[in-house]
Order: sequence, then C-alpha cells, then structure tokens
Amino acid sequence: MTDTVAATSPQTTSAGGDRSRWIALYVLCVGMLMIVLDATIVNVALPSIQEDLGFSQSSLAWVVNAYLIPFGGLLLLAGRLGDLISRRGVFLVGLGVFTAASLVCAIAQSQGMLIGARFVQGAGGALTSAVILGMIVTMFPEPREQAKAIGLYSFVASAGASIGLLAGGVLTEAINWHWIFFVNLPIGVATALLALRLIDRDRGAGFGHGADILGALLVTGSLMLLVYTIVETVDYGWGSAHTLGFGAGAVALGIAFVVRESRTANPLIPLRIFRSRNVSGANLIQMLMVAGLFGMFFLGSLYLERVLGYDALEIGLAFLPVALLIGILSLGFSARLNMRYGARATLLPGLVLVAIGLLLFTRVPVDAEYVPDILPTMVLFGLGAGLAFPSLATLAMSAATANDSGLASGLVNTSLQVGGALGLAVLATLSTTRSDTLLARGESTASALTDGYQLAFAIGAGLVLAAIAVAATVLRSEPPAPDEVEAAEVELVRPKPAYSEAG
Repeated sequence: MTDTVAATSPQTTSAGGDRSRWIALYVLCVGMLMIVLDATIVNVALPSIQEDLGFSQSSLAWVVNAYLIPFGGLLLLAGRLGDLISRRGVFLVGLGVFTAASLVCAIAQSQGMLIGARFVQGAGGALTSAVILGMIVTMFPEPREQAKAIGLYSFVASAGASIGLLAGGVLTEAINWHWIFFVNLPIGVATALLALRLIDRDRGAGFGHGADILGALLVTGSLMLLVYTIVETVDYGWGSAHTLGFGAGAVALGIAFVVRESRTANPLIPLRIFRSRNVSGANLIQMLMVAGLFGMFFLGSLYLERVLGYDALEIGLAFLPVALLIGILSLGFSARLNMRYGARATLLPGLVLVAIGLLLFTRVPVDAEYVPDILPTMVLFGLGAGLAFPSLATLAMSAATANDSGLASGLVNTSLQVGGALGLAVLATLSTTRSDTLLARGESTASALTDGYQLAFAIGAGLVLAAIAVAATVLRSEPPAPDEVEAAEVELVRPKPAYSEAG
C-alpha cells in the first residue's frame, strides 16, 4: 500500500511541509469530529425538539432517520467519487452542504423544515467523512507516521459519540436545542478555510470511458433502502410485510449492483477491493463490534435516564471515561502496538475487552451506583475501543491503492453506519419486546426496563464474540519489517508525545 499511495502525495518532506501535513490532519479530524458529534448530539436534544415543534413520538424518530438514510446510503458512492474526481473537492463540497444545512436546522420552526434540512445535512456528512481516511493514508505513506495519523482519526471517529452526549447535554440545558446546530457554523467555515489553504489540490483517476451512472444509482438506492428498512423496524417489526418487502428490494438492488460491476468495463466500484481477506474481514468485524457498541451507547443512555434518573449532562459525564481512554490509547499507544505486534494482534485483545464490558453490563441492577456498577464497564469499553478502532482502520485500508483509497475509506464508514443502524434496530426491538412482556406480567417499570436492557447488552456481547471469531479465522497477520519493529520497541520503552512531528 505504501508505494502506491505515496505516488499521489504532493506533500514535501521539508520541515515546513511536514508541519503543514500534520496541521492538515488536524483540520481533517476536526471536520470528522463535527460529523460524528452531530450523530449523537441530536439524541440528547430530542425531548426538547419534540416539545418545541410538537412532534409525535413516532414522527420524532425522523429527526434522526432523515439524517441516517442519506448518510449511510451515500458513503460508498462519495468515497469513489473522491477517487475519480478529487478527494479534496468532495470533502469541501460536503463541508459546504453540511454547514449550510446546519444553519437551516438551527433556525427551523416547523417539523418539515427540520426533517428536510436533516436529510441534506446527512448527504453533506457523507461527502465530508467518506474521503477523510483515504486522504490520510495518501498524506502519510510512511508506516509509522500513518499509524499515528490513523490513531488520531480513530480517536475522533470512536470517541466522538461520548463527546456528543456530553456536548448535547451542556448546550441543551444551558441554552436551547437550536445551538446543537448553530455550533456547526463556525466550525464548518473555519475547517473549510483551513482546508483550502493546507490541503493540496488533487486530481482523481477520471471516469475513463465514461461514468457508471447505472452502478451509482444501484449502490446508492440499495444502501439507502437498506438503512431505511433497518431504522423502520422499530415501528413495523422484523417480520412485517413492510420490512420484508423493502428489505428484499434492498437486497435485489445490491445483487443487481454486484452483477453490473462484475460485467462492466469501467465499474464505479471495482470489486477487487473485496478480495483482500483483511479488508473484507476488518469491515465485517467493524459491523459486528459497532452493532454491539451502538446499542450500548443508546440503550445505556436510556438505562441511565429512565431507570437511574440521570439528566442529559449526567449521562454525558457518565460516558466521559470512554472518550478519555479511547483518546489515551488512540493518540499514540495503539499505533506503537500496531507497529510492534501487528494490527491483528492488537485488535484481538481490544475486542475481548469490549465483550467483557458488555457481559459485565448485563449485571447492572435497578438501583445501580455509578462507581461500583457502571464505571468498570466504561473503563473496559474505553480500553477495548481504543485498541480496536485504530487496528480496524489500519486493516481496512491495508490493500488501498492510490486510485481506490477513497473507496476503501467510504467502505470503512459504510460498515460503521450500517452496523450501527442494524445493531441499534435489533437490540432496541428485542429490548422493548422483553420489557413489554415483563410489564404485562406485572413487573415494575424499572425492573422490566432493566431486564430488557440487560438482554440487549447480552446480545451485543454475542455480536462482539462473533467479531472475535472472524478476527481469529479470517484476518491474516502481517508482521512489520525488522527496522519498524526496532523503532516501535524504542517507542514502547520510552514513550513520547504522539504528534511531536507537528511541532
């Protein structure tokens, strides 16, 4: 991967050029953080939005779903467009769309205005985030630098959910829900201006013999329909005609897309990228792990609110150890472990820690206290995710070339979003069914809710155990070169600040 990607990197190797690369990385990560925060910060403000704009309980879900459907559906296409046209250009267009839509969300005074703006915001978020990881591996072709850069990206992508819960609580309680969108405006504008200055122009591979418009329509339609089907299972159920019908439509479009790409001379998304065991395996593992973790974040927040009586700010603070530990590990330590032992060897202990955390969460009582009952789980999640996410990103990008790193980046984000949406739908449905059954039997509300959440956490643990099985059987070890091992050993013995190269 190093040689092919390095060919497109225009950055200089001088001290000034090296410094500008690291600053450009920070700019990209700020853009990613804005997108990640928006996915969770809205959840905290939903009760205030419902009260202010008069949403019903069922229609309120579309404040989230209207964002998720275009976001999950466009990631793969957006990543490939970056390869073919310009990753920098796609990133900047996405920032502009996302920021403008955030302004409309912030001033929305009706349900339709907010939901429409959220749909556009999701499209902008997909364009922005899909190409970032591809730009990072292009900017940092040298393995040690690339490991550090991916570590920072992984911290932002994985810890942003915890930070979003805290930020959402602070803004909603201190001001009002409109400010969860207003804060995107200065961040988006500043990020775009810095990106224009610091990120070099790039030219994509072009469309060759033409654009595969049919392939673009098929993959986008399939993914959007899939995400829509998943998020609507909460209302319709898994065995309903609605779910089965739309699910079958998504599968049919997906099959048609694969057939199209395998036969056309100029495919939009070359299927060769899936031949790598590490790339395909890493994305499958990420889907399984994120399915369990997203359920934990969402249902864990509901447990803290509905059973233990936490307010929005307290929920954010409860999850803060997760973000802190992910940051400590992702910003340097995980990168050194990946260099020393390989990404697969670093990933497996991380997955085990996440699984243990979920299993431990299945024991939370109705009258839990934070330190003895909840904090140990948060610590395990933080440690496990801090080890796992950088390793998964490294493995998922391991076969990327100069011409398809944007596609690989979009695939990473797609597996993240689809896994999260699928896991949340499955776990939330099963949890609700279990709680309703216990309530019908005469159990107290707190007891029934807790039992339902415990079931969801147990299923989430099962998904992560399945991820461990895939990691152990599908992934292949790629030992680092001897000189890289020696350098990593020195860093492990004598740690240094993760990004000292940036000055």
